[in-house]
This record gives sequence, C-alpha cells and structure tokens, in this order.
Amino acid sequence: MSHPQANPRSEPIPQFDLSDQYAAVGAEIRTAIDRVLSSQQFVLGREGAAFEEEIAVLCGVAHGVGVASGTEALILALRACGVQAGDEVLLPTYTFVATGSAVSALGAKPVFVDIRPETYNLDPVELERRVTSRTRAIIAVHLYGLAADMDPILAFAKSRKLPLIEDCAQAIGALYKGRRAGSFGDAACFSFYPTKNLGAYGDAGMIVSNSAELAAHLGTLRNHGQTTMYRSSEPGWNSRLDEIQAAVLRVKLRHLAEWQGTRRSHAAEYTRLLRQVPGVMPPHEPEGLEHVYHQYTIRTEQRDALQRHLAARRIGTTVYYPYPLHLQPLYAQLGHRAGAFPHAERAAQEVLSLPMYPELRKDQIAHVVEAIAEFLKC
Repeated sequence: MSHPQANPRSEPIPQFDLSDQYAAVGAEIRTAIDRVLSSQQFVLGREGAAFEEEIAVLCGVAHGVGVASGTEALILALRACGVQAGDEVLLPTYTFVATGSAVSALGAKPVFVDIRPETYNLDPVELERRVTSRTRAIIAVHLYGLAADMDPILAFAKSRKLPLIEDCAQAIGALYKGRRAGSFGDAACFSFYPTKNLGAYGDAGMIVSNSAELAAHLGTLRNHGQTTMYRSSEPGWNSRLDEIQAAVLRVKLRHLAEWQGTRRSHAAEYTRLLRQVPGVMPPHEPEGLEHVYHQYTIRTEQRDALQRHLAARRIGTTVYYPYPLHLQPLYAQLGHRAGAFPHAERAAQEVLSLPMYPELRKDQIAHVVEAIAEFLKC
C-alpha cells in the first residue's frame, strides 16, 4: 500500500540525513557486523583487506591502505612522500582545516594557494607564484565532489619533481576526463566520516597509490612503524582501519554508484529550477568532469540573510567553509591578512550548501528553490 507523500511545506528538510539510508541497508549492515563479531578479528583482518582491494579497483589504482581517518591518511601520505619538519607543502586555502593541519602535524609549513572561483578548487596558475626551494609536496583537494584541474597540476608537479597527494575526502567516484579522482597523484587520501558519500559508522580512512613501495611504507607507518611483529624500523602511528568499519563500508560500497547517480539527478533538478532564479549561482561542472555532489553549493551575495530565511522555514543549510585556512587562528603566525587570497575569501562569504542526500525528494527540492526565490524577490 502506498503512503501519501508528506507536504514539504509542513516538514523540516535537513541539510543531511542518514535515517532513510539506514532503513534501506540496515539489515545488510547488521549481517556484516555480525560476521565480524563471529570472527573475533577486529584489526587488520579479512574485511579491511577486501575493502582495500575494492577501493583500489574503484579508483583504478594498484594498492589501498586502510587507516583510522581521512586526516591520518593525509598525515601518513605526506610522511611516506618524504615531508619532514621545516618543509613546505602547497595546498588550497579554501578547504577543511584537516588538509592544513595534517601538514602542521609533521612540523611542516602549509603554503596556501588561491582557488578558481567557479570550481572552488586550487588554481594551478597560483602554484608557480608560491613554490620555493623548500617546497616538498603539493596537495590537490577535490572540493564538494568536483575534481580539481589535474592536467596542469600534474604537469607542474612533474616539472618540479614534487610528490602530488590528492585529498579525495569529498570526491570518491568523481571523474576527470574519464579517470577517477585518486588515480593521478603519488598517493590519494579518502575520508569515510559518516557524512561522506561513502560513510562509515565512525571514523575511517584510506590511502591509495600505484606504487607498491609507497603502499608498503604506508602499511608500516599505520602500524607503529613495525616491519615485522614487535620490530619497528621508524616512528609510526596507531592508525588502523578496524574490521567493523570496513565491513560497514563494504556494504555501502555496493550501493555507492546508485547513490551517486541519485545525487547527480538531484543536482540537475536543483540547477534546472535555480536557473530561473536571478541572484544565485548554481555549482559549475566543467566539460569532461563528473561531479559527485558531496555538497550542492550555491553562491549569493546575500548568503547570511538567505540562510536565516531558509532556517525560519525549517530548511537546513550549511556553510562549507566560512573561514579560509589563511584566516584561521591556527595560522595567525603566518601573517596573512584579509585580501591575500581574494577568490577564497569571497567564496567564504557567499557559499551555501543546500540539502543533498540520495533520499531527498523532488518535491522537497522544489520547496527549497521556491523558498530561495521567495527571499530573493523580496
């Protein structure tokens, strides 16, 4: 028996919601967790090894190394690529703080780069301006689910003989000219934080690479630097992907392509409707790229007032991110001032992420856009 559709005008529309997803796949997940509990193997077991292989296949690379979080994936990847205290690492200033704090965790210095305003991703032209003799690596972030412009970034990295690390935390499955995000750099880092397109039930991460040597080194670093049991060749971390999270993620991975397709369908509907609303800019998808819409992020000069208007109508939104890294208190000692990275700073003042998850309904999307149009007409 079909149930009447809820009236979107009378129900809250959260910016993100996992409850319907769990209702759909909860039975599969409980079976997978029971399998781990019955095995009584919780660390570095079959589930983790299988998930590493599955993510490597998805990305089109040779190796996957499961770790405890996306942040630790970045730290270990930087370390495995040779970054040490006193080195510099180029990265976009417009990203989540973890991209910069991973550099800082090694005693290295993040050197910030401005973004392209239409994609929110690193502007390759800026790399030449910021590189120095102390630069040891580049991190390219694929923000909101859209791959950065990898051809010129790769060319620059190769010309300078610099390791390139991809921050794929928000972009699993995204395509750049037919290749998956994560298949370009010396290493690529994924987060499976619960809110990600492929989310665990806690923290989890992964590093992928085509280098067998790098993958072996990462396997050592994540496990206290041990090359054999109780014999450590260098300082390492306790950063192992646990078996329960791997089992949960393996279940969800089977559904990821369908969920990504639904996200893209939702995004197309948002964009179709928003094209009729002056004063708001939908996200841009360059030709040859496939956005996976971890976030559906619009821009408007009246962002804060619009967010309050939508909240009054019980429509959830989030600002990712209100402060570029160069203006974070964490990096005050670097001496950057407002105006140093104008495209990132303007984005921080104008972006707003609308409700986006696979279970969102078309009538809810229409209601969100109607509320935006109502505000802008006033």
